[in-house]
Amino acid sequence: MRLLFGSLLFVALGATIHAQQPTAPSDNEKQNQAPQVVGPRDGGVDEVLQSIYIPTVQNAPFEATVHTQWIRQLPGSGTFTLVNQRQVARNSLGQVYQERWYLVPRGGKQESKMYLIQIADPIAHTLHSCYLLLEPHRCTLEDFSEPLMSSYHPAPAQTGSFPDGNGYLIHEDLGTKDISGVETTGTRDTTTYNQGVIGNDQPFSMKREFWFAASLGVNLESEVANPMYGTQIFNLTGVSTFAPDPKLFEVPAGFELVDRRKHPAPPAPSE
Repeated sequence: MRLLFGSLLFVALGATIHAQQPTAPSDNEKQNQAPQVVGPRDGGVDEVLQSIYIPTVQNAPFEATVHTQWIRQLPGSGTFTLVNQRQVARNSLGQVYQERWYLVPRGGKQESKMYLIQIADPIAHTLHSCYLLLEPHRCTLEDFSEPLMSSYHPAPAQTGSFPDGNGYLIHEDLGTKDISGVETTGTRDTTTYNQGVIGNDQPFSMKREFWFAASLGVNLESEVANPMYGTQIFNLTGVSTFAPDPKLFEVPAGFELVDRRKHPAPPAPSE
């Protein structure tokens, strides 16, 4: 299981809101009850923004704040932007801590709220997801399949045409730069699809630019531009390579635990 649920980071924008269904009225109640008006439920979109990937690398602790921008084009020349920021951390054991905060309109009156904490353990192969806004507070325990890694270096893309002739990819090396005292290496991959490949009536391109910190196995800056989904920008600030607070990797006290593993551990024998 990839720890993101995709970042990730679940966002329901423009999703249909379903009216609460009333209980069936008695015959007498029916005589005095006004007709129920229910809006149409066709259409709507549940969108998921997949955030940065943090691999379960051992002996490479760090802590940082992830700043997210999701920018989409409005008709004409305007844009619609959602933002949030959240804390992430990884200890020397390869355990990963991530907060999940709601995306909110940039410059709007709505304040973001943290709704989820996730703790991934590649040694115990467990993922705790603790929901902060549910009552009573609850953590689910699921299987976590990603292994403990000694390092993480994604394979670079290669410039060239697709074998099926549907388009081509251009890979560029952007050199190096320092981000928060950490050296990063930049790459840009531009993928162009020919007309009609995926329902497009004209050719279009997607761009992915990353500044990768090899010492941490994490992108400290990344930008993904896709005309179908808009532009997603992730920046890590306040990067610290000191060991994070061990309490971050402890399940919050007072939360009900729901075990959803396929093969839960047997209960401890009673004395």
